[in-house]
Amino acid sequence: MSLYAEFKRSLKLVEVEELFDLFLFRPLAFLLVKASYRTRITPNQITFYSISVGVGAGVCFGIGAPGVIEAGAALYILSIILDCADGQLARLKKNGTRMGRLLDGMVDYITEASVYVGMAVGLRPEGWRDDRWWILMAAAAASTIFHAMLLDYYRNRFLNVVNGFPAYETEDYHSFKIERDALRASGEHPIRRRFIAFYLFYLELQRRLTMRRQTTHTLRQIDPQEFRRANRILIRFWTLLGTSTQIVLLTASILFRRLDIFFWLLIVVLNVLTAVLFFIQTRIDIRLEGSVIE
Repeated sequence: MSLYAEFKRSLKLVEVEELFDLFLFRPLAFLLVKASYRTRITPNQITFYSISVGVGAGVCFGIGAPGVIEAGAALYILSIILDCADGQLARLKKNGTRMGRLLDGMVDYITEASVYVGMAVGLRPEGWRDDRWWILMAAAAASTIFHAMLLDYYRNRFLNVVNGFPAYETEDYHSFKIERDALRASGEHPIRRRFIAFYLFYLELQRRLTMRRQTTHTLRQIDPQEFRRANRILIRFWTLLGTSTQIVLLTASILFRRLDIFFWLLIVVLNVLTAVLFFIQTRIDIRLEGSVIE
């Protein structure tokens, strides 16, 4: 198998890959995967490395000293490369686990929380009042979480419908709920139980945010190719809300000392894009659902 073919096998469907991931971060992650493929390094270990590096980026931003800020930007980029690598390694080795998928999904949130706290502490521009700065940081963090949850939902829905997998928003919820209840009754593995409880809360919040009139189970009654044709362009625009886009924008803004540009793009431009995408997605879903009813 050629390297290119192997690289493609390490990806999800091309339509759901973020553009910066597809052309920058995943190729770099693939080099790391190839270097570690024959070692005992597991995808979960790479996930924890990604979290550690991401937290380190937040600490550097919190220090806020020249040189340390640039180091934080480099660590931030390294964290997303590692975040890409764990999934690629799992797909190539076919040794991914349910818990690994849960942990991988939490990496972005732990890293983003560390980075935003670090920025709030160490990167406040001169002349900005503390209250104004913290309100801006809270708005940026909320926008980031909102974008990530919507992208995660529509990306996973696209993958599951096209590939004919069970509806993850119901399958995952019920299976993890059973496991959480069993762990609660036994009193064992408290850390795992808390991870699962957080994931269940996340799925419920995600479902409320998307205000779904139908589930992936309903949409699976549609021909997968018809669903793919109807959504393949829109899902590409959804990926612009992903972590890699925000990392590139934030890193560039930090290096050029223009955080105001980052906040304007994140809070205004990307939120307007989100509203437009949500409107179009709702119309497509209604049309597809109507074709099933008919």
